[in-house]
Amino acid sequence: MEAKYTDEQTFTKVDYSEKPLEIGEYEYCTFVGCNFSNSSLAETRFAECEFLDCNFSNANLQNTSFQDVQFKNCKMLGLQFDACNPFGFAATFDTCQLDHSIFYKMKLGRSSFINCQLQSVDFSEADLKNSKLTFCNLQNATFQNTNLEQADFRNATNYSINPEQNRLKGAKFSLPEVVGLLDTFQIKIEN
Repeated sequence: MEAKYTDEQTFTKVDYSEKPLEIGEYEYCTFVGCNFSNSSLAETRFAECEFLDCNFSNANLQNTSFQDVQFKNCKMLGLQFDACNPFGFAATFDTCQLDHSIFYKMKLGRSSFINCQLQSVDFSEADLKNSKLTFCNLQNATFQNTNLEQADFRNATNYSINPEQNRLKGAKFSLPEVVGLLDTFQIKIEN
C-alpha cells in the first residue's frame, strides 16, 4: 500500500486518539486543537508543519520524522523523541509542556525551546550545541554527557548542570539562575 501524501492542508479539532492519523507524509500542513494523545504517529513524516494547541501526550513516535516543524502551545507529556527518525530532525517548541519527555542522544542543534515546561526531561548525551532553551523551566531535567556548547539558557530557571560532566563552552546563562551550575559542588552562596 502506498503511503498517503498530504500538503498544505489544515486540520482543526480532530481527535486522533479515536481514529489515528493515516500513516504518510504531511508537508506544509497545520494542525489546530487536535488530540494525538495515546495515538500512534509511527512511520509518519511531518515537514514544515505547524501544530497549534495540540495534545500529544504519550503518543507513539517510533520512526516519526519531524523536519522543520513548529509546536506552539502544545501538551507533550512523556514523549520519547529519541524514538523519532533522526534524519533532519528540527523542531521549535514555543510555550509547550514537555515534562517527562526523552531526548536521549538526539541532535538538537537546530531546535529551540522557548517558554517551555521541561521538568524531568532527559537530555542525556544529547547534542544541544547552538540550541535555545530560553525562558524554560528545567526543574529536575537531566544533563549527563550533554553537548551544551553555544546553547542559550538565558532566563531559563531551575536547572542543575554539572560543568564537569557536560560541555559548556560558549553557553549563555543569566543571573541569578547561573548558580545552577554550582549545585553539584554543594557550596553555599549568600548575598
